[in-house]
Amino acid sequence: MLTLSRSLTLVRSFSCQRCTRNASRLSFSRQRLETTILSSNEALSKKNSRRRISLPYSTSSTAIYAEKKPAGGAAGARIASTKNEMEGKSKQKQKQKQKQKQKQGTNKNNKKKQQTGGLRRLPVVKSPTELINKARKVAFKTTGDKKVKNARNRARKEGAETMDAITKALCVPLRDVVNGYKYELRNLHPFEKVVADLTVRARQKKDGLTLQDVLNDIHEARKEVLLAGKDWTAKAKNAETAREAMETMNEGEERMYELFEDLAGGPVKLIIELQKALRTTPAVRLDTPAVVLVGAPNVGKSSIVRAISSATPEVNNYPFTTRGMTLGHVQVFWKDDTTTAAAVIPEANAKGRFNEEALSGSYAFTQLCQVMDSPGMLVRPDSKRNEMEQLTLAAMQHLPTAVMYVMDLSGGAGDKCSSIEDQLQLRKDVRSRFPRRPWIDVVSKYDLGLVDGSREQMHEILDGSPYIELSIQDDIGVDDLRDEVMRMLGEVRVVLDAMAAVDERNARPTPKKRED
Repeated sequence: MLTLSRSLTLVRSFSCQRCTRNASRLSFSRQRLETTILSSNEALSKKNSRRRISLPYSTSSTAIYAEKKPAGGAAGARIASTKNEMEGKSKQKQKQKQKQKQKQGTNKNNKKKQQTGGLRRLPVVKSPTELINKARKVAFKTTGDKKVKNARNRARKEGAETMDAITKALCVPLRDVVNGYKYELRNLHPFEKVVADLTVRARQKKDGLTLQDVLNDIHEARKEVLLAGKDWTAKAKNAETAREAMETMNEGEERMYELFEDLAGGPVKLIIELQKALRTTPAVRLDTPAVVLVGAPNVGKSSIVRAISSATPEVNNYPFTTRGMTLGHVQVFWKDDTTTAAAVIPEANAKGRFNEEALSGSYAFTQLCQVMDSPGMLVRPDSKRNEMEQLTLAAMQHLPTAVMYVMDLSGGAGDKCSSIEDQLQLRKDVRSRFPRRPWIDVVSKYDLGLVDGSREQMHEILDGSPYIELSIQDDIGVDDLRDEVMRMLGEVRVVLDAMAAVDERNARPTPKKRED
């Protein structure tokens, strides 16, 4: 029988033996772990030669570069050639990306540049009848899916697809009109912005609606038609029988057309009327010299434009004959590319054509210049001017033009609208507003004579500035007028060339020089 002391001794011996065995096992495991870590580090250092690697189980964040000896022989040559090919391809890709970025940047800059002609780029708006007829054709072309064997499911699908197609055919054109108008009006040239604003204001006086109101009405009509189309599509899709699906489709189609006509018919017709007025505005080129004729109503501006250019404005003996901008062109031949007084208009034959043999080698280049007829102006503050008068001022303010001021001192222009005193005062006001523009004064209808004392009054206002006495009827002063027009066009051309050195938008087209 064991005593207490003997029992304690046996327990202690067993415990020591167990601890010794555990300690030996732990030591052995630790040795194996260290051996594994060392071997793995050696393998990684060999595998990741010339690569940046971090030391495992390291408390610091330092890195080393393991160098590897280059391979020799054929293997080394293959590796070198492959490396060169990869580098060459990467360089080519980088160059292509740079070129694409440059092209994209150029396109963005070109889009940002404001050019004239934006009013003619307004989206074409079709009449409500045309849009409804197009929707009917789309609905007729939408047929049932023969692959669907179940009659009810086939009718459901046909009804839902037909209503969806009708909805898109009616809503997409309205969306494009609203988005297109907003984009083009936002990017208009300042002159065309004024033209659009004046046209809309004239319309507003007629019915009280602005362009923004019309666009908002079209937008709201599109939303209502879209919601109705979704409702009819869901109703046809959830029909209980095939017959009910077809009846829903037919009823929904007619209801959609009626709703479109009620909500969008009126606004679409209004936008079409506004578009007709906006799209008739002449597109003035910013890189071509131009002359604008300015003066009181019924002083003979339109007759002068007819005589010296290709335009054919209306000519009548009543005030405010010209109710918009009329643009004509004249072909000018330039003897020199540097001076302002080197422009001429050679004599044409009976058919109005120039003799190419006579012109060969005589001129540096030719250019089609612009002559603009503007509505008449009255002597009054800017706040009281009508839309036509503001259009004339906008042409002089925003376009690179010379000015030809036309006066009628015969007394036939009308004392109420264009008295001699008013014409001279208007000339003084306009000249003070644009003192740096190339300018020429013209006394038209000279064959009708001058009112007594009008010449002295004119000399006092002109203060020594030259003027031309002109009669289109008797062919008096026409040649002198053409020479002065050529001189002013030359001055404008020199200014445009100087502006082109700073801004490419004002650069004129590269002239085709004639060979000697």
